Amino acid sequence: MFARMLKLRLLNAVAPAYFFAATAVTFILHFCFFLPTIFPSSGESPIGSTLLHTVIFLFLMFNALGNYTMTIKYPAESANDPVVIPVCSPDCSDRIDAHYLLNGRHFCKLCKKVIFKRDHHCFFTGNCIGNRNMRYFIMFCIYTSCVCLYSLVLGVAFLTVEYSISFENPLTFLTLLPISTGYFFTGGVSGLQLFLVIMLYVWLGIGLVCAGFCCQQVLLVARGQTWCQLQRGALVKTRSPWRSNLRGVFGDRWGLGLLLPVRTVETDSDDHTPHSIIQRPHVH
Repeated sequence: MFARMLKLRLLNAVAPAYFFAATAVTFILHFCFFLPTIFPSSGESPIGSTLLHTVIFLFLMFNALGNYTMTIKYPAESANDPVVIPVCSPDCSDRIDAHYLLNGRHFCKLCKKVIFKRDHHCFFTGNCIGNRNMRYFIMFCIYTSCVCLYSLVLGVAFLTVEYSISFENPLTFLTLLPISTGYFFTGGVSGLQLFLVIMLYVWLGIGLVCAGFCCQQVLLVARGQTWCQLQRGALVKTRSPWRSNLRGVFGDRWGLGLLLPVRTVETDSDDHTPHSIIQRPHVH
């Protein structure tokens, strides 16, 4: 148990560092390599294209980082609950690092806080996702996915212009990393080119994972359920309409939240009217 918690705490510290490192690298590649190479400064049209792509990139990155900050700024703990650390027996059936308390509250071992309507613990933000920051987490996933996929497109364009790599064949992307790695060790490919190829796969992986997370969370919110309940086999007995569930998370001004990382709904962290649940029997 101690070794497992140590690994989780280490991941809780490494994941945010990885996120900020990837963000910094993305900024440097965009403004030092992609835009100057793809859109040279000669002529009026390229300048307009450079400005357009700069605005799009900064808009996406601003929203990704803004919602990331809001996810951390508005944690999901329940302020009125005393911080009581539950005792877990060796045969505890809870395997998701949260102990179910009462009325939709859980205790997170990593945060050491009581979380209301806990969904899951996000290692990239270092805190739990629950009633107060679910909207920001979903928007963070959406814009992070957009930034990564947008960077992937510009990265492909950069490799095409700078190194004359053709991506017309769909197999090119699948074989690009192993071929580039082989050429790197034989001196045929520079370290910068190999690093750019690796970043293409990093952007693709993060973009797809964030898009999948976003779809999953929106579906759970629409059903009025959390991932924590789903893992425990808990079913929502009386569900509200999906429109009401979405409005409860995104607010009536949801359109504004799509464009700016601002508060669009006042969520009471001490709500005492949780959904009734039915506990499925555990299958051993």
